[in-house]
Amino acid sequence: MMGVVADAALAAGGEVHGVITRALLDREVGHQGLTRLDVTESMHERKATMAEAADGFIMLPGGLGTLEEFFEAATWTQLGIQSKPCGILNVEGFFDPLLALLDQSTEQRFLRAEHRDLIVVESEPEAMVDRLFDWIPVVAEKWLDRQDS
Repeated sequence: MMGVVADAALAAGGEVHGVITRALLDREVGHQGLTRLDVTESMHERKATMAEAADGFIMLPGGLGTLEEFFEAATWTQLGIQSKPCGILNVEGFFDPLLALLDQSTEQRFLRAEHRDLIVVESEPEAMVDRLFDWIPVVAEKWLDRQDS
C-alpha cells in the first residue's frame, strides 16, 4: 500500500519522504525512487523521525504496524506531546469494527469523548485532507482531575 501511494504522489509531481530501518532496507524492501529516504537504526528512531517530520497522520487500511504507529501518534496528541491531526481513512468501511471499538471504549469510559474526537474519520481522501487542514486541537482537562470519573 505504501509503495502504491508513494508512486501515485510522485506521478502527480509530489515529493515523498520515506523513513525505513536499516534492517528492512537490507532486505531490499525500501522504495528507491523516493524524493528522500532516511535510514534509521531502529523502529523507535524511525517513528520519532516520522513524527518530527510529519504535519499530521492518516491511517490507511493495513496491519499491526499500521495500527501501532497510528495509535502511538494519536496518543502523543492526546497527551500533548505533539499537536498534530490524526485521521483514519475508512475506505469502504474497512475500519468500521475498529471505530465501533473506539465508540465502545468511550461509552464504557475507558476513553474520554474529547480524546475520541481527536481522531478524524472520513471515507474520502479529499474530505480527509480538508478536515486535517481545518483541525484544531482539543485540550481536555486531565482525566484524573475529573470529579465525575
